[in-house]
Amino acid sequence: MSSPGARFALGVYRTAGIVATPLVGAYLAYRTAKGKEERARRTERFGYASANRPQGPLVWFHAASVGETNAVIPLIREIRRRDIHVILTTGTITSAKVAADRLGSEAIHQYVPLDLKPAVSRFLEYWQPDCAIIAESEIWPATMMELGRRRIPQILVNARMSDRSFARWQRRPSIAEALFENLALVIAQSDLDSERFRDLGARHVMTSGNLKVDTDAPPYDAAIFARYKQQIGDRKTWAAISTFDGEENAAAVVHRTLKERNNQLTIIVPRHPERSDEIEQMLVAQGLKVARRTRNDIITPDIDIFLGDTIGEMGLYLRLTEVVFVGRSLYAEGGQNPLEPAMLGCAVLSGSNVQNFREAYQKLARRGSARMVRDTEMLAKGVHYLLINDDARRNMIEAGIAAVQEMRGALTATVKALEPYINPLTVKARLLPKSAQG
Repeated sequence: MSSPGARFALGVYRTAGIVATPLVGAYLAYRTAKGKEERARRTERFGYASANRPQGPLVWFHAASVGETNAVIPLIREIRRRDIHVILTTGTITSAKVAADRLGSEAIHQYVPLDLKPAVSRFLEYWQPDCAIIAESEIWPATMMELGRRRIPQILVNARMSDRSFARWQRRPSIAEALFENLALVIAQSDLDSERFRDLGARHVMTSGNLKVDTDAPPYDAAIFARYKQQIGDRKTWAAISTFDGEENAAAVVHRTLKERNNQLTIIVPRHPERSDEIEQMLVAQGLKVARRTRNDIITPDIDIFLGDTIGEMGLYLRLTEVVFVGRSLYAEGGQNPLEPAMLGCAVLSGSNVQNFREAYQKLARRGSARMVRDTEMLAKGVHYLLINDDARRNMIEAGIAAVQEMRGALTATVKALEPYINPLTVKARLLPKSAQG
């Protein structure tokens, strides 16, 4: 139920009043059983608050998952510097952990209410946000209509519109216009995204670039990094990160193909760590020896695969290598963020299905810092070439760092575009007694 298509369908059905309470309850029970919902905080999904609303202006940020959460953290900090309170909602346990680790008390975290009128109304009635800032591609019909009815400005930041979503909305032009005209402002990642939002009925649209370029490099624990570096020694390494079903097996095939020539360590970081038991079973069945991060296994010389099955440690895994395959691109569609590996000094390989990060990949490829592969065989050749060719690897790394630097500026552009909405709240916040300012 987490795909864009499922979200769209659920949203339209809810707007039409088709989704019944028992179905919603079953849906949440299923997600809880799968480890995707916190049982103790499920009432937040129905709009019941588990924290106190602070006094003074409040901006509601929504970020669906980890990538969106990381993207808006610098923007949240800009808002907080203006003495405006922030509530951040997310939809996954992993993103909630990222918010807690990286923001702490800088923002109040709640799970996003279900896109049902009673839940959304209850949430808005309690929190009474002065403005709603939504990251990337989260379009929830009931939420948008409720915000519009209450005249709460709603703004899309780092907005993107995938090929599939655009085609889907084009088939429902009247619904699209009724929803998108509620947006006070759309700040899009690219000119293509801007054009698509305008075509669908958004009135005020501008292009900023990608906020993910302006985020800090993912953090890491220096002591843990040093320990693993010592265990790995002088072995060559490469990583397959943000992998989806099928891509872990591809990484295993690459490892077995190259093992006799390189004796490399392969690092696999699945996009959904809850799949790690299944992934380990698949690897062991192929005769590969696996060390898992969650078990604090030692990476001995005979270990084939280091399975990065933790949340929030991408900064550790990326610093352990200089060659990275970015998943959801070979046997799944959409792609994952290539900017973090590029900014941390990694040569980037990817499948061709990168629609959600098209512009980022185009800019990296233009600079020579990212290469596309068609299949597992081509991936193996690419990994081997970069592991044995120091100059080629170094050139890709330097090109990636330069490309990321060239792409920066989205945060400044976004903050400037938000000023008409944020500046009045700043004045209001600073007129409050000091005891009420957060």
